Amino acid sequence: MGLSFSKKIAIDLGTANCLVHVEGEGVVMEEPTVVAVSLSDGKVLAVGKEAQSMLGRTPGNIKASKPMRDGVIADYVVTEAMLKYFIRKVGGFSLFKPDVMICVPAGVTQVERRAVLGATISAGAKNAYLIEEPLAAAIGAGVPIAEPSGNMILDMGGGASEAAVISLGGVVTFKSVRVAGNKIDEAVARFIRKKYNLVVGEVTSENIKVKIGSAMPVSKDERMEVTGRDSITGLPRQVEITSQDVYEAIREPLGKIISMLKTVMEEVPPELSSDIIDKGIVMTGGTALLRGFDRLITQETGVPAFVAEDPQRCVIKGIGIAIENLDVYSRSLGKKS
Repeated sequence: MGLSFSKKIAIDLGTANCLVHVEGEGVVMEEPTVVAVSLSDGKVLAVGKEAQSMLGRTPGNIKASKPMRDGVIADYVVTEAMLKYFIRKVGGFSLFKPDVMICVPAGVTQVERRAVLGATISAGAKNAYLIEEPLAAAIGAGVPIAEPSGNMILDMGGGASEAAVISLGGVVTFKSVRVAGNKIDEAVARFIRKKYNLVVGEVTSENIKVKIGSAMPVSKDERMEVTGRDSITGLPRQVEITSQDVYEAIREPLGKIISMLKTVMEEVPPELSSDIIDKGIVMTGGTALLRGFDRLITQETGVPAFVAEDPQRCVIKGIGIAIENLDVYSRSLGKKS
């Protein structure tokens, strides 16, 4: 093996949040995937939390943008700047460039893969590795992916939801749908606008989802005061939203995730189907925390679904484990140095 002076860094480049893990230190950073750019010279002014506080509030010469859309790079230059910022921030003043591993959605094209690898190398990595998100999520959730039996994982982040069946360290079959946290928030905002003539921002609609949202009808209706802009008068107004409202609002996006899940199940080789019925579906990603979603999936598919421990961190944990054990996982990875 020889001595390695390079730090090993794992990055979960999510549509909504980025997490950075450093070998021996664990997760050292968790920041929103937002970058503030100056329009006059294209310089990056702020990244993460600082840039997020500028979203929707910036003066004309600053643009706060989200460089990732639906789990893939939408703005290459901004993504590279963001990676540079992360690598510099956690790498410190080391003489040696770090080895960096980044996860990508299972369905990304070769072009998109090269874009991520290229951006990572230009951002200052010595070697860049890619790992598919469902694999990373499975490793992080403690699923024994190397065994010859089928494991099903449903990973739902901010931009995309992916369902994959993993066996012998690889993805046997997968599907993804660009419906996840963000689309669920949008559905909440749309419903409130339609029912109450109230316009609310993305932060508010996410809050509503987290506080009183439910994927199943609730026995006791919870209520929440929401402030927004009246769509007719344009003035601020307060409305009381109920969990029944949220349930109705999000039925459609959740239905899309479930039909995608069913499609994957129909494509699974019969030998692996019985494994999945025995072991169930492992749910990872922030959207897995939506109340009652596991019960809804179990009800709709007939296969037990359960939420992994600390679902939001499964992917970053998995990338961390993979980069620290490259020899074990090398078959499942893409590399560029």
